[in-house]
Amino acid sequence: QVQLVESGGGLVQPGGSLSLSCAASGLFLSSYTMGWFRQAPGKERDFVASISRSGVSTTYKDSVKGRFTISRGDAMNTVYLQMNSLIPEDTAVYYCAASGLLVATTPAVYKYWGQGTQVTVSS
Repeated sequence: QVQLVESGGGLVQPGGSLSLSCAASGLFLSSYTMGWFRQAPGKERDFVASISRSGVSTTYKDSVKGRFTISRGDAMNTVYLQMNSLIPEDTAVYYCAASGLLVATTPAVYKYWGQGTQVTVSS
């Protein structure tokens, strides 16, 4: 049974940092392009970042470039999202996902999804 489990969400003040993790079981993450998405209340699920199978290539949503970093620890079968300089607009449920495609920035091309972790940025 394939499972992706996110952790690390929480409440943080503007300007603060959070580190999200996505641990996989039932599949080897090194065989997939991995992505992070987020969904705010009343909005569509939105692409945040992705990382290639090799870890060499990363892609980011424009509004998070320079603030967020996606990485993978294949030995631990885990993907990470380091989020710095957080702003209230980053508040959302964050999901990790796995895609079999080499380039994947839309939700429709991701096959496996985690259950999400809440990130709230507020003073």
